[in-house]
Amino acid sequence: MILCRVLGTITATIKHPAFAGRKLMVVQPLDEHQQPQGKSFIAVDHSSSAGPGDVVLVMREGNGVRQILGDKMLPIRSLIVGVVDEVDV
Repeated sequence: MILCRVLGTITATIKHPAFAGRKLMVVQPLDEHQQPQGKSFIAVDHSSSAGPGDVVLVMREGNGVRQILGDKMLPIRSLIVGVVDEVDV
């Protein structure tokens, strides 16, 4: 799991069927002080209702994502699994 900030949403008129009905978000990895670290990437929002500016936890491991979503064949690697209320370092 990594800490990220949601930068925005992605709208696609045509996408892989695995992404149908799923909200796609652009997220920026953060360090422990919530400063940007590394390149942004796309993550699927898993019913956490995250929005731009929210700090979230993202799982970036395909097998774990497939287990959470209950489908062994999904081509989804990054999944937002929760919105972070507070970070205490």
